[in-house]
Amino acid sequence: MSQAPQLISVIVTTYNRPPALLACLRSLQDQLDRNFEVLVADDGSGEATSQLIEREGKASPIPIRHIWHEDKGFRAGTIRNKAAANANGDYLIFMDGDCIAFPSFIARHRLLAETGYFVPGNRLLINAQGTEDALNGNAALHLKPLVFFIGLWLKRQLNRLLPLINLTFHTWRYLNPYGWEKAMTCNLALWKSDFLAVNGFDEKFEGWGYEDSDLVIRLIHFGCKRKEGRFAVPVLHLWHPYNDRSQHDQNYRRLLERVADPRIILAERGVRQHLEEINDSR
Repeated sequence: MSQAPQLISVIVTTYNRPPALLACLRSLQDQLDRNFEVLVADDGSGEATSQLIEREGKASPIPIRHIWHEDKGFRAGTIRNKAAANANGDYLIFMDGDCIAFPSFIARHRLLAETGYFVPGNRLLINAQGTEDALNGNAALHLKPLVFFIGLWLKRQLNRLLPLINLTFHTWRYLNPYGWEKAMTCNLALWKSDFLAVNGFDEKFEGWGYEDSDLVIRLIHFGCKRKEGRFAVPVLHLWHPYNDRSQHDQNYRRLLERVADPRIILAERGVRQHLEEINDSR
């Protein structure tokens, strides 16, 4: 049985890319459902990002908070944990700061929310030229009509169109309850209580790779099931250069250990330490 969240907390991960973050925040400010807050989980960006968030926060109808830590390499799991620890909502949506949400994004995620389930959405990838054109032209992509995206696809600047189709919430959304593949934190929703129950992201996953898959696997071990968000809550994912993948092999080995052992539920180093820091400071 579905249960509607009260307040949703959208956690937006960013690192030194103000133009993309601006497009992301503007798309969130134009949501039809406005009962949510935004926490920008900043993995060590410079002053330009801080100024952007402050400026947008003053003008936004939606609360926007900046959660920052020092740049010590790719530590997305850590900064997402810090943001989640500071979130006021009972439901979390993780997305990347180079992703753009359509106006119905929050409303549809709220409809999909259900006790005992996490909801991965999908994405449409815009290539380098399409991204440059969009950001340089200051185009509000989230407000563009379907024919605009058909044009991008015909120019091979958009990888696909099917995710833009909106299908009603049928039983097929429940057909892959234990699937962890392709559930990514560029577009992932779950109850905060479930996130805390598995101790959030495991911060031992430093460097690029698989910290989001690890979270989903531990959620499944905990008893939380997958509910498909495809054809309901797509995001536009702007092109970006590849991150440093030097930690890929080590992280992948750790991930396979988690897949093989259903007893592994808790992150070894996770969100609880940040909750304790918040409580100690009060």
